[in-house]
Amino acid sequence: MLTVKDHNDRAAAVYAAVSGQYWIEALKDGRHVLIRPLKEKDREREYAFIKHLSPESRHMRFLAQVNEPGTAMLDQLMDVDGKKRLAYIALIHDNGKLVEIGISRYAATSDNECECAVTVADEYQHLGLGTALMEHLIKAARRNGFRQMYSIDAANNAPMRDLAKGLGFETRHDPDDSRQVIHSLSL
Repeated sequence: MLTVKDHNDRAAAVYAAVSGQYWIEALKDGRHVLIRPLKEKDREREYAFIKHLSPESRHMRFLAQVNEPGTAMLDQLMDVDGKKRLAYIALIHDNGKLVEIGISRYAATSDNECECAVTVADEYQHLGLGTALMEHLIKAARRNGFRQMYSIDAANNAPMRDLAKGLGFETRHDPDDSRQVIHSLSL
């Protein structure tokens, strides 16, 4: 098994070959991950990522049971323009290739407001990745002129509730569905 130092040393060359905007973030266990905007070439990564989430994680992300993402769902998830619809993907070096382990995204719901979501692979949860992905997303939303960001989540999603609280979101019950909550953040 690789040590954290060995992992990071091997990953450094792969990460350095990435072009465009990106960040290298350290997880709580010391491993480095690369975060960058989602690109069309990530379609297969996104498919594999969703497919390998546990049923519970998929349900928490989509608020519905999703066994396998279909073409229409992937088309929607890959539809980013960098301003009104933006997504950041987290990648880790694994045996010479980059593997998706998390994603954050927002989509405009009005000129001043956007809905957001974050999903982290089960084995990478509780390592600070959700926070790192959301911090980049929040900065981008501010830069792109949004004044309010919100997320609709299952009321029993304790990890998301804790993440939202840590990022400064306010939480209230969804008046239309008692099984859901709305986390909102003034930007």
